[in-house]
Amino acid sequence: MNTKTKISVLILMGFLAVTSCGKKETAPAESTETTEVSTEGEQAPTVAPAEENVLVIEGNDQMQFNTNELKAVAGKPIKLTLKHVGKIPKEAMGHNLVILQEGTDQAAFALKANDAKATDYIPESEKASIIAHTKLIGGGEEDTIEFTIDKKGSYPFICSFPGHVAMMKGVLIVE
Repeated sequence: MNTKTKISVLILMGFLAVTSCGKKETAPAESTETTEVSTEGEQAPTVAPAEENVLVIEGNDQMQFNTNELKAVAGKPIKLTLKHVGKIPKEAMGHNLVILQEGTDQAAFALKANDAKATDYIPESEKASIIAHTKLIGGGEEDTIEFTIDKKGSYPFICSFPGHVAMMKGVLIVE
């Protein structure tokens, strides 16, 4: 057998092993001989990378995110999920995640957000400062958003529920 044929046989054997995982029946081995594969001078098959830019962050009843730093790759879609792992409803302990443009004054934004209850604390006057945001959620809820950031940089994120920005903030690093 030539090297390419040996590699094809091994790939097929690996595929059959993967597709039979979890099944109790096994086929008897037809041969006990081992096959050596030489990859010298040949390029190994490439494997598709895991889906990039899938981010999950949690907020709790103690007004905390479980991380203050998220990372993503520039120019690729970002799928971000905010999970509220607490039990308190959103009227008393609501959380959202608002990703702001670089250089946005977070305190000034949060001050305007305090008066934006009708729009879940997302101030209409500050739309230009917002890259993306989740909806306001309460205990046991989650929300997923999708967006893309083309420019590398450090983008601040906050929870804009009144009083939360002091403890619930961080940075999305886009590389």
